[in-house]
Amino acid sequence: MRLKVFWKVKERWKRFEGARRILCASNAPGAAYDAARWEMEAFLRRRRPLNGARRCSGFPAGFLGAQGRPPASLENRTHLQKELQPTKDQEESHCRRRPAESSSEEGTLMASYKVQVATGTFWGSGTFDTVSITLVGSRGSSPKQTLNNTGKDFAPGAVDEYKVPSDEELGPILLVQLHKEPYLFFPEDSWYCNFVQLVTPQGETYRFPCYQWIEGYTTLELREGTAKLVCDDDGNQLLLHHRAEEVKVRQEAYRWAEFAPGMPHCLAVENIEELNTNVKFSFTKLSTFLLRSKLTLMEVKLKGFMDCQESWKKMEDIRKVFWFNKTPVSEYVADHWQEDAFFGSQYLNGVNPVVIKKCTQIPSNFPVTQEMVAATLGASTTLQEEIQKGNVYIVDYKILQGIPTNTIQGQPQYMADPLCLLYQTPSGELLPIAIQLGQTPGPNNPIFLPSDSVWDWTLAKMWVRNADFHVHQNISHLLQTHLVAEVFAICTLRHLPLCHPVFKLLIPHFRYTLQINALARVRLIMEGGMMDLATSAGYKGIVPIVGKGTYSMAYASLCLPDDIEARGVASIANYHYRDDGLKIWAAIERFVASLVRFYYKSDDRVQSDPELQAWIREIFKEAFKNRKTSGAPSSLETMEELTKFLTMVIFTCSAQHAAVNSGQYDYGAWIPNSPPSMRRPPPTKKGTETLETVLETLPKVNTTCIALCSLWLLSNEAGDTRPLGHYPDEHFTEDEPKRLIVDFQNDLAKISEEINERNKSLPLPYNYLNPPQIENSISI
Repeated sequence: MRLKVFWKVKERWKRFEGARRILCASNAPGAAYDAARWEMEAFLRRRRPLNGARRCSGFPAGFLGAQGRPPASLENRTHLQKELQPTKDQEESHCRRRPAESSSEEGTLMASYKVQVATGTFWGSGTFDTVSITLVGSRGSSPKQTLNNTGKDFAPGAVDEYKVPSDEELGPILLVQLHKEPYLFFPEDSWYCNFVQLVTPQGETYRFPCYQWIEGYTTLELREGTAKLVCDDDGNQLLLHHRAEEVKVRQEAYRWAEFAPGMPHCLAVENIEELNTNVKFSFTKLSTFLLRSKLTLMEVKLKGFMDCQESWKKMEDIRKVFWFNKTPVSEYVADHWQEDAFFGSQYLNGVNPVVIKKCTQIPSNFPVTQEMVAATLGASTTLQEEIQKGNVYIVDYKILQGIPTNTIQGQPQYMADPLCLLYQTPSGELLPIAIQLGQTPGPNNPIFLPSDSVWDWTLAKMWVRNADFHVHQNISHLLQTHLVAEVFAICTLRHLPLCHPVFKLLIPHFRYTLQINALARVRLIMEGGMMDLATSAGYKGIVPIVGKGTYSMAYASLCLPDDIEARGVASIANYHYRDDGLKIWAAIERFVASLVRFYYKSDDRVQSDPELQAWIREIFKEAFKNRKTSGAPSSLETMEELTKFLTMVIFTCSAQHAAVNSGQYDYGAWIPNSPPSMRRPPPTKKGTETLETVLETLPKVNTTCIALCSLWLLSNEAGDTRPLGHYPDEHFTEDEPKRLIVDFQNDLAKISEEINERNKSLPLPYNYLNPPQIENSISI
C-alpha cells in the first residue's frame, strides 16, 4: 500500500540519478540477450534495449508452473545492484518510465491511448509494486509507461484509468505487456489483475482478459481477448510465436507424475506448497475449509468419541456423534435405512446412481430360482416374465474380487464382492429380492432373501452397501470425476493457449481442481489418510480398485445419454438422477454446439487444428491409457465429435461430480446405511446374525468418527462457490459467446424451476442436480 508517509522518501530517492532503475535492473546474465524478444522487436521495426523486468509468455502466472515460478530460464529475479552509480542504459530506462515528460519536451507526442486496469475484488488482490505497461500493435509498440495516478493505484476492486502516449500510430493492438517491478524498498507484493481495456485514438476498444495473480518481478504479456485458432493467426508471426512459446513453457511447467501404478497420471507436485497461487484455494475457501474441519473434529473430541476404540453399544448411539452436523436427508436415512424400498431407491437417487443395470439374464454364478423370489414377486407373475418385461435389475460388484483388505488398529477388516438382484414393482418401488455376497456360488455362499431372519437380511444388505461405498468412493467419485478431470485440466494447460476458444470454454470448469486433488492425495487416499484409517480397502486396496476401474473405463460411461442406454435404465421409474442429468447434459450440449459452430465453422477446421489434436491425443493416452477398447477418441474429426467430447468434460466436472459427491454425508452419516469398514467376515450360513453381531461388524466408535468427519467436510462446498453456468471471469470478449452464455443460464434456470416443482411431491426431494446446487468445477 502506498502510504503518504513514503511519498517524500520516494522524491528523495529520485534525486539519486537512476537509483530507482537499479532496483529494477537484473543481474541475470540471460537478461543481456533474448533471441525471441529481438525477433519481436524486428517485427515491430524498432530495437530498444531490454527492460530490467523479465519477459514471460502471455499466459496466467498461475499456469507458469507447479511451484508458482516459470522455468529456470525465466526464474532469475531482480536484485539491488552492488553499485549505486547507474549505467547509461539504466538512465535511459529511467527516462522511459516518464514518457509523457520527455515526449512533451521533444514535441513528438502523436497518439494517446486511454487504458483501464481492473484489480481483483477479493482480499489481498491489490499491490503496491510498480506497474508499467507497453502496448504492442501491428505497426509498432508504445514506450514503457508507468501506471501511476495521484493517490493509491491497484486497490482491490478498483478500475484505474490512465493515458498511455505513443509517438506513432500503433495500428491494431495485438498485445499489452504488464511490467511488475519493485517499489522503493518494499518487499514484493502479488497482484491479481482482472483485465486491461484500452481505447485507441480512433475510438476502437480492445479488452485483454487476465484473471490471474501476477507474482514476482516480471513482465506478463496479455493477448487481445478475441478467441482465435492457429489458422486465424496465419501470416502473423508475432502471434504465432506468442502462442507457441506459451504452450512450450506450460509443458515444461506442468509435468506428469505417477501417484500409484495403474492409476491415471497426475500433476507432478509433492505437496500443496508447490502449487501456484492461481490454482490454490482462495483465502475465503481455504479459511472456511480449515475452520469447518477443526470445528467438526473438536465436537467429536470433546465428546470423547475419537479416543474410544470400542464397538457401538446401541444403534441409536450413532446419532450422538454430531449434534449440529445433521441434514433432513441424513435424518430420513437414519429412520428408513432398513426398509427394502429405501435400499433400492438409493441405486436411483442416492450418492452412487450409476451402477444399476437392467438384468436380461440371470448370471450363471448367481443361481437365483423362481422359488426363491416367488414370495416377493407375487403369485401372478414369474421371475422370467419380469425379466422379459424389463422390470428386473442387477448390481454386480465383481470389480472388488481379489482386492486386498486393510488392518485398522491391529484388527483385520473385510470386504465382499456381492451381487444384488432388484425388482421394480407395478407401484414403482425398487426392491432387493436376492443377495449373494461372493462371486462364486456354493454352500458357503448362500443367497440371502427378504424372507430370511431380520438381521440376516439386514446384514446382507449392509455388506452390499459396504461394497457400494468402495465402488462409489474409488471409481464413481475419485476416478470418474476427480482423476479424469485432472487429466482434462493438465492437458488443457499443456496444449491450448489462452486465446484458444476451447481453453476459454473449459478453464472455469477446472477452478481449484488441481488443489483439491493434491489435497486428496496427501490427506485422503495415501497411506495414513482417512481412507486408510477408516475403510475396509485402505491404501493397499484403493490402488488396485482404481487401477481396475481405469483399465475398464469406457468413454460411454462418461457420456450420460450413452451410459443410460448401455445400462438399459432408460425406462426405470422414479430415476431422478437420469431425468435431471439428461436435461443438464442437453443444455450443456446446446451451449457447446453453438460455440463450436461459431469458432470452427466446418469439420475441416477441427481436423486441421494442431493444438486441439495434440490435446485430445494426450487425454486418450493419460485418461484412457491408449485403449481403443475404451471407445474414446484419439483424434477429433468433426464438429459433432468435438461438441460431444466438450459436453462430456463440462458435465463430468460439474453435474456428474455434484451427483456423486454432494450426498456423501446425507447417505453416509448413518453408518449402518453405508458402512466404510466391516470388522467381521461375510457370513457363510444363515440364521446366525443378531443385533449384537451386527454392531460387532460395524466400525469401532473412533473409526466411525474419522469417516463421518471426512464425509461432512467433503460433502459441503467451503465457500467461494460458482454455480454451473456462472462465469464472472469474462474470458470471452465477443458478443456472440456472451449471448450464448446468457441462453445457457436461462436454460439452467428453467431446469431448476422444473426440479423445484417436481420435488414438492417427493417425500425425499432430489436436489443434487438442481443447477444452483451444482458447482462449476470440482473444488471439494
